[in-house]
Parts: sequence; structure tokens; C-alpha cells
Amino acid sequence: MTHPVNRTILLFDIERYSDRDDVEQAYLRRMLYDIADRTLAAAGVEETKRLRADRGDSVMELIDADASPIALLRSLLTEAPAQLRTVNRMASSSAQIRLRSVLATGFVAIDGQGGWVGSDLNHACRLLDAKLLRAALRERTDDFALCVSESIHQGIVRHGHPGIAPEEFHPVTLESKNGPLGAWLHGPLPKTAPPDAAPTADPAPGQDAAAPAAREPAAAQAPAAGPASQGPGAAFHFSGGTPSFGGSLVAGDQHGVSGGTVHGDVHLGGTGQGGTR
Repeated sequence: MTHPVNRTILLFDIERYSDRDDVEQAYLRRMLYDIADRTLAAAGVEETKRLRADRGDSVMELIDADASPIALLRSLLTEAPAQLRTVNRMASSSAQIRLRSVLATGFVAIDGQGGWVGSDLNHACRLLDAKLLRAALRERTDDFALCVSESIHQGIVRHGHPGIAPEEFHPVTLESKNGPLGAWLHGPLPKTAPPDAAPTADPAPGQDAAAPAAREPAAAQAPAAGPASQGPGAAFHFSGGTPSFGGSLVAGDQHGVSGGTVHGDVHLGGTGQGGTR
């Protein structure tokens, strides 16, 4: 097995592929390859900088790290939808192609059988297969739904490069067998969140998207202490109860003790003048 190397991971998947007959599936696969090739060409990704794996109704691309992921994301937002519109405009109703796509980054190795190995690749595949992304595509009319990983959002999306609008991406959390998996969905969230995922509140303006949002309300502050003294002698403010210090009671004028002010001598655990304060 090769050593893991950093790659940009691009995935495409055809909606309702298994519902078509053999002739239609063959046509959809040709269109999928063509759309993927044109999208990558528009991003300036050369053939020598990419590896492709065929998965029947989906295609996986490993792209060299020195190929610009900014240009690739911009092409996914513009060229891929444009190619879909062109293809579907001339296709029959049974040959319409609708795609889910995921863009991620991570370390991937190639084993002795030519297979791809890596946890980052597994996470990208789980994003592609997530019910949330399927629901988003099902509710849209533009035939394309895109999800990006946390690393793509942190490194590219949130910086607002030309042609990439951060406000069009919304945080989502997907449940997986390895625990919650964060991602960012481009475009509107599905109206009904599927059981394996939940939309996450968008970060407040100026808040770092990577910083966890506060989940607990701030503890109530204790009432501010009253002034230490008011005129001659001492004055203490109480919010209720029976004032007692070290076992001794308050002596003297006690008008309005509950919530009010105590005037006079206060004896703190002593007797006689020695215990008066």
C-alpha cells in the first residue's frame, strides 16, 4: 500500500439510477463522465493530476493537492449546473440526469489491489450517501445538490473568494456509525430534515464557524452588594430570612429587616462591648 497523501476528493452520484433500464443507465453513465470531465477542465485540472474510480452510478475523483480547490469549487457552482441544464434540455423525461456531489479534502492511500483507503474518503462517501443531501436534491429544480466538508468550508468557503458566496452554505450535522459528522450544504436546506441528519444554526455574523456555539444560558448574576455604610454606624442589606452572625442575633432598630436596612448595634458571637461592631 502506498503512503497516504493529501488529495482533493470529488464525488458525483446519479439520482434514481437503479430505476432506469440498461439502455438508460448506459446513457446516464456517459453523461456523468462528460459532466465530470467538463467540470474539471473548466477548473484547470489536467488529466495527469487526477485519478478516477468508477462505482456504477457514481464516480470518484482524487485530485492532486497542487490543483486549485478554489477553482474546482467555483466550477462546481457554475459549470456543473450549466452542463446539467444543457444535457437535460435535449434528453427525454426518462433520460434526465440529476446529481449529488461532495467536495472534500484528506489523506488517501492506494492498496495493492488498486483500491483507495482512508478515513477522510470514507467520510466523503458518507456525505454523498446522506439522506439530507438526497432530500435536498429531491426538493430542488436545478438538478444539482452540493455538500462540502468542514475542511473545505474552513479553508475556502468562509473566506469569500470571488464566485464563492459563504452565505449560500449552511451547516448540517449527519449521524454516522463513527459519530456526528459535520458538513456544509450549498443552497436551501430541505424542508423536512431526514432522521439521520439535522440542520445546524448558522453562525452569527462575525462568529468563527469552527467555534462551538454556546449551548447553556449564562448563570444568573448575584444581586449587587449594597453600600458598606450609610452615615454613622453600619448598615447591612438583607433579602430575607433571620439575620444571624456566629450564633448571635441582630440587636437594635430592626425596622424592615426583610429586604430593608438594619440600624443599630450588631453583635457577632460575643457579649458586651467587645462583641459590638
